[in-house]
Amino acid sequence: MQSAPAPVRWLVRIAFLVLLVLIWEYGTKLANVPVYIAPPPSLIWQSLFAGFQAGYLWVHTGVTSGEIIFGYLLGVIMGFGSGVLMVQYRLLDFFIYPLIVGVNAVPKIAIAPLLVIWVGTGVQSKILISALTAFFPLLVAVITGFRQADADQVLLMRGAGATKWQTFRMAALPNALPTIFGGLQVAIVLSVVGAIVGEFVGAESGLGYYILFANARLDTASMFGAFVILAVIGTILSSLITLLARRVVFWRRVDVLQQH
Repeated sequence: MQSAPAPVRWLVRIAFLVLLVLIWEYGTKLANVPVYIAPPPSLIWQSLFAGFQAGYLWVHTGVTSGEIIFGYLLGVIMGFGSGVLMVQYRLLDFFIYPLIVGVNAVPKIAIAPLLVIWVGTGVQSKILISALTAFFPLLVAVITGFRQADADQVLLMRGAGATKWQTFRMAALPNALPTIFGGLQVAIVLSVVGAIVGEFVGAESGLGYYILFANARLDTASMFGAFVILAVIGTILSSLITLLARRVVFWRRVDVLQQH
């Protein structure tokens, strides 16, 4: 299927998705599954349509999307910058990296209430939580990518009199980019999770707030509708990273760059 043209692959995927939706729709009805346990897709669609028509779902989606995007960008800046510094300065790697690993081992759901106390219940705390969730996987990808640089290329450039910056830019960075883009793919998905975790802890708007509100009313269809929106947001952002990777790392074929 990978060798098939892109339109054919997309048609197959859409057909498979439609099949799953039909099985879900008629399976729940035939099995008489209560709608508060597993609502049929038609009921979820009605909830989404009503929410967007009334306007409140546009607001919640916009708030969460902003938190995800800004949190992701902040996490990328922190992760890439920290990774480069730790590769260049081994003392930082020796002293700081174990601390970062230890902090990352603490679940973000446990840190989120503290960040809300420090920063408040506004979007700032959600952006920060989203950034922290995206930070570590990108940091690991950056460090791993740079350490996989071709030693012969690095030695050759140093022997030719290249500066440390030239060696980094022309040898280490191109070799590390495929691994870094793999980290970017993981980080964008985790940014979505981080934003929702922050909204669960304390928020006045956003899809996480909307999910909690729907849960309190046992409105499972609205909850599933929010899940669908989050899935669409994550898929779109991940696809944008994939497209960017194909443009930037055009000389190398790795899993993250393969056509999807």
